Amino acid sequence: MKEFQLIEHYFRDHGLNRRDVELGIGDDCAIVLPAEGKSLAISCDTLVENVHFLSEIPASALGYKSLAVNLSDLASMGAEPAWMTLALTMPEVNEEWLTQFSQGLFEAAEYYGVSLVGGDTTRGPLSITVTIHGQVPHGKALTRAGANNGDWIYVTGTLGDSALGLDILLGKQEVSSDYKGYLINRHYNPTPRVLAGQALRSLASSAIDLSDGLISDIQHILKASNVGAIIDVDAIPLSTSMLESVDKEKALSYALTGGEDYELLFTVPEAQRGAIDTALLHAGVKFVKIGQICPGDKLKLVQDGQPYQIEQNGFEHF
Repeated sequence: MKEFQLIEHYFRDHGLNRRDVELGIGDDCAIVLPAEGKSLAISCDTLVENVHFLSEIPASALGYKSLAVNLSDLASMGAEPAWMTLALTMPEVNEEWLTQFSQGLFEAAEYYGVSLVGGDTTRGPLSITVTIHGQVPHGKALTRAGANNGDWIYVTGTLGDSALGLDILLGKQEVSSDYKGYLINRHYNPTPRVLAGQALRSLASSAIDLSDGLISDIQHILKASNVGAIIDVDAIPLSTSMLESVDKEKALSYALTGGEDYELLFTVPEAQRGAIDTALLHAGVKFVKIGQICPGDKLKLVQDGQPYQIEQNGFEHF
């Protein structure tokens, strides 16, 4: 199967057809029609075999995750997903793999309202690059800069499950069959908090998605906002599957440094705390307060009022 046959069979005219796509797959460029009063939010992520995903990952899960990690970036900015491009590099054409991969990709795309409008295919080591485009009202985008002294720090969902799921797949951790499926699924199929991000537009002072681990990712907010932070590690949300599978210290290690949770970490001024409950209730996501922004430029971890030490840091790209 040649390149254009591959694109035609697996990707063109599949998935959602948005009305704001004037020209999609099949020309040198796509043409889209951004809504009036909206700014474009654009993010790009590359997933490389045996660097960002295991060779054994089901193709459908890889397709889903390839888009989900990009959607999480839009969520952290409060943007609404719209269009994507896909650059797919493969060592060979495997039709069964492509069928499953495209099914997983379009499952996520249809659920979150995204149209595939272009991309590229080529031969080489397996890697997937998705560029996602979203829209956000002018001046309403959430950023990493904006956290102020006294703001409260929140996270959505539970942390560390994906990292524990990965260790299960790698044979580094044994857990009960009661929890194994859930934890592996949290690694394969993260849930980008798109609606939560949109709900936070006028309430949060800063936000970021948790892709490299809480310790690594919160540092980006501290640097961009020129502030410090205190985190109460006992306030970090941990799932029942996590707590039933490893001891508390190991669970906190996964939660603080594991990465690939794709939950949101955001800061909220005291004046907006009361509005958060209502806003995120409609988004259908749980969230908890884990700390507070403070003067300085350091991250302090505490437990029972005492400093909490952890040796490992989050994921490093290089």
